[in-house]
This record gives sequence, C-alpha cells and structure tokens, in this order.
Amino acid sequence: MNAFIKQTGQKWLDRVAKNPKKFFVYSMIILSVSFIGSLIQGIFFPSQKTFTIKPPVLYSNKGISQNTASLKDKEMEKIVRELKLLKEKRDRNALQKEDSLRIEFLFNKYQQLKDGH
Repeated sequence: MNAFIKQTGQKWLDRVAKNPKKFFVYSMIILSVSFIGSLIQGIFFPSQKTFTIKPPVLYSNKGISQNTASLKDKEMEKIVRELKLLKEKRDRNALQKEDSLRIEFLFNKYQQLKDGH
C-alpha cells in the first residue's frame, strides 16, 4: 500500500514537472470554481449560526470604562493625599522650592483627571 502511494505520487509529480502550464490552468480553474461556489453559498444560503464568541469582561467597553474610572479615582486619591501632606508641610513652614513645583504639577494633574482628559 505504501509503495502504491509513493508510486502514484511520483507519477503525478512527473506529470506536473512535464506540463507545468496544464497544472497551473487546472489549479486556477479549481480555485476559481471553489471561490465562486463559496460566494454563491454565502449569498444565497447564509449560515444560520451567528458569531457567538463573547470577549471577556476585561476587554468589553463596559469593563474598560469601569476599570478606567476606578484607576482614575485611585489616582485622584493619591494626589489628594500627597497634597494634604504638602499642606501639613506648609503649615510647619518647611516648604522648599521643589515642593511648590510639585504642588503645581499635582494640581494640574488633578484638574486633568477631574475634567476627564
């Protein structure tokens, strides 16, 4: 059986090697008929099954908006905590030049998060 398959395969390869134009033409005819048949089937006899794979909640729009909202809230809480610490530092008269830059940066970041940019 194995020898028969090898012998038949060798015959076909020899034919293809001797007549590459015929092989190409027959291949293109088969591919074209297959493509046209597939189009006809898709247009006139559509599949009854619809695409039912649902993405995980993590990747859905609802999940993304909830995740970004919670991240935004956490970020805003961090900023408020740091601003409170800097306020306490100001009350002790221990502010430095770098602290005022940090306050300005944190305030701008808080405004951006609050406005939703």
